[in-house]
Amino acid sequence: MAGPQPFGYKELFAKNAPATARGTTRHAKYDFAVAYPDPDTLPLVGLIGALKVALEREGRDLAYYPEAVGLPALRQLVAEKLARDRNMKVTPDDVVLTSGSGEAIAMLIQALTDPGDTVLAEEFVYLGTLRQFRRFGADVVGVKCDDRGIAPDELRATLKRLAGQGKKVKYLYTIPIFQNPLGWTMSLERRRLILDICREYGVPVFEDDCYADLRFEGENVPAFHSLDDTGQVLYVGSFSKIIAPGMRMGYLVAPQEVIQRAMSFKSGGVSQFTALAIEEYLKHNMYQHIDEQNESLRAKRDAMLASLGENFGDAATWSKPQGGLYIWLQLPEGADLAALQEQAFSEGVGYFAGPMFSPEDRGKNCARLCFGHPSPETNYEGVAELARILERHGVLRG
Repeated sequence: MAGPQPFGYKELFAKNAPATARGTTRHAKYDFAVAYPDPDTLPLVGLIGALKVALEREGRDLAYYPEAVGLPALRQLVAEKLARDRNMKVTPDDVVLTSGSGEAIAMLIQALTDPGDTVLAEEFVYLGTLRQFRRFGADVVGVKCDDRGIAPDELRATLKRLAGQGKKVKYLYTIPIFQNPLGWTMSLERRRLILDICREYGVPVFEDDCYADLRFEGENVPAFHSLDDTGQVLYVGSFSKIIAPGMRMGYLVAPQEVIQRAMSFKSGGVSQFTALAIEEYLKHNMYQHIDEQNESLRAKRDAMLASLGENFGDAATWSKPQGGLYIWLQLPEGADLAALQEQAFSEGVGYFAGPMFSPEDRGKNCARLCFGHPSPETNYEGVAELARILERHGVLRG
């Protein structure tokens, strides 16, 4: 006698539910694929002490569900930090704490984007946001960049072309500092030009500033948000890069009318437990910790750059970021790092190839290399191994 048949869900799935989802992240011996921090720089002892103090002071409040917008004291700290570091004039009421910057980005995308809407981004853009755009049905158009960021003439030409096609651009998403994956930082002059063009066409700027604290050298550049007093700039930041991504804490800053719409897509308040630890730790240790972390990151970047110079020479070009976590490697046209990505992983070096970051599936000859997690020695050795792999497979030629 046949047993009961498994229940079938095939006809019940939502139309926009992907057939597959990301599983457990794999790690190659030389893992340059994902931007993890160095475990040795996590302030574990400081966080434990901060959490103990915070719980003794207000731990009984964990009996209540957290406020939907997040812990008031941490929102106050965010407002003060943004004023000091990013020249932004905001109040705690303008800040919403989120489960990492990913939730903040998803909330704003959902609040502003209908399926089929046109949005702009850099020609290569953070793959997490690109996935969110596609998930919610946006038509993503990439704008060409140079080593100083989005090219103003290209932005204007793109907006003019789309307007001629009857397409209204909903917003421009940009990572203007230590851009992921390209590594450049947009100058103040370039930001003003981009903002002027967006004002001309009535397009908001969606600023993802989550790498702003990771500066090793060069002068700080004010945020897009600080250049605008009309509410045209939406802002996202994160504690993942200065504390730990595993704590899942980010934030958004937006006008109240946008916050009210975006909150309808929020899954609930962030962890009060996590927020207490972060607020208590950062109000005493933030800049010392950032400085120590950045010194470590500088050494890792320098080791990767040195190895690229020694092992790739004139056979490739690469970015030289003043901070952040990423180096963008570019081989001559015709080289296919996308086709070799899985093979390189199996031979010990993980990277993400250019098409993963491209709205138009471009950049097969490019790859993003993350230098934050491995030691300087591992970065140096891993790039040398990558060069050997590419040579073995005929992709790299001197």
